[in-house]
Amino acid sequence: MKISCVGLPGSGKSTVGRHLAKRLGLEFIDSDHVIEQRTGCSVRVFFQREGEASFRDLEQLVIDELTQGLPCVLSSGGGAVLRLANRERLRQRTHVIYLHSLPEEIFRRLRHDQSRPLLQVPDPLARLRDLYHARDPLYRETAHFVIETGRPSVATLVNMIVMQLELAGVIRAP
Repeated sequence: MKISCVGLPGSGKSTVGRHLAKRLGLEFIDSDHVIEQRTGCSVRVFFQREGEASFRDLEQLVIDELTQGLPCVLSSGGGAVLRLANRERLRQRTHVIYLHSLPEEIFRRLRHDQSRPLLQVPDPLARLRDLYHARDPLYRETAHFVIETGRPSVATLVNMIVMQLELAGVIRAP
């Protein structure tokens, strides 16, 4: 079984994905971390040095490989859905969870985070709103399940996801 988490930067893909993987006894893989291991630098540095197009090319290769690999919970980068090939591979090869967060919620969580390249702009909230309007339809197109992140704890979000997966017959209830 492969499950993937999609959503805006800061929506909780890595945190929720890591806890979900532990709960289901699966490996957790973050596609951005795989890219960092392969390039030997952070996503932010790669973005600055090589540009977004080069990053998206590498991301597409990594997602193709990871969606064909062993059962896992995969956290994809926030912009992975910008490429049709990624949306198709995620949707066809994994059970996709869209962690839906409003830009204002993410801004509240990330306003002091210096590691996210797309948010290193004069008005990060405006940038998040732009990203949301551009990407929300793509996340929804890709997703099998939409989970509203709002203010629930990580444990509550994991419980909500497990319940959805059980109701859909993806996993068996204990």
